[in-house]
Amino acid sequence: MRHHADSGSDTDTHTHTHTTPDTTPDRPDPRTPAPPPLTYLPLTHRPLRRLPPLLLGLALYGLSIGVMVRAGLGVSPWSVLNQGVERHTPLSFGTVSAVVGALVLLLWIPLRQRPRFGTGANVVVVAYTSDLGLWLVPADLGLGTRIGLLMVGILANGLSVAVYVGARFGPGPRDGLMTGLAAATGRSIRFVRTLIEIAVLAVGWLLGGSVGVGTVLYALAMGPVTQYFLPWCAYGGTPAPRPGRSRLRPARRGRDRAATAASAADTSSARRAAPSRPAAAPRGSRWRR
Repeated sequence: MRHHADSGSDTDTHTHTHTTPDTTPDRPDPRTPAPPPLTYLPLTHRPLRRLPPLLLGLALYGLSIGVMVRAGLGVSPWSVLNQGVERHTPLSFGTVSAVVGALVLLLWIPLRQRPRFGTGANVVVVAYTSDLGLWLVPADLGLGTRIGLLMVGILANGLSVAVYVGARFGPGPRDGLMTGLAAATGRSIRFVRTLIEIAVLAVGWLLGGSVGVGTVLYALAMGPVTQYFLPWCAYGGTPAPRPGRSRLRPARRGRDRAATAASAADTSSARRAAPSRPAAAPRGSRWRR
């Protein structure tokens, strides 16, 4: 009887034993690369290292836009707007792109955005190279060739954005409008960019710009393609501090000096308040033990 009771007790204990679930949060994978820095760097910081990627990326961006326009299967929302304006003016596609970029820069003024070197280079280089792409690619092509041009144009466009943004010379007119509105309204970048592109796409479509499957593919693929190439193309250097100049603000330097003076005064007061130790007896004195 005692044997059966002991067996039952062991069985109950084994049955009601529960393991505590591990609630430790997952640690980030150390193999995952950290996002590259994309903040603005001054023009004087290693220009020979950063200028070629900027110009190459902008040239590739303009050429890829021309290729996608020649594909005739739909382009990006801003290219739809440029196409629509081109239909109603004697200006070329590249000239319209430059004019639209300059008009967008006017919207930076109430947003307190500051144009950088990359902003002006974006307007000029993309205008010329997009016209060059339209001149190089013929207009009358078969459907298979046009599908191939669309795919190549989307991949090249995403790569070009990673190259010229990674040079860190400042945003283009359209990207600066997006970041300025996000900062002014407190909304997310995704929300502001979505609203801007929907509005631009609607205006361009009303003006006669071509909207098609390429527009949808561009919207879906641009983010992942750019995100994939960005860690490989972004410049990760930082400018060295100027020698001989303190990086502290004047108010902070004043507080540091006041704190140093107070610490010195406290130290001197403590020394005066401490009891003086008796002088040691001279060597050979009879009072020395």
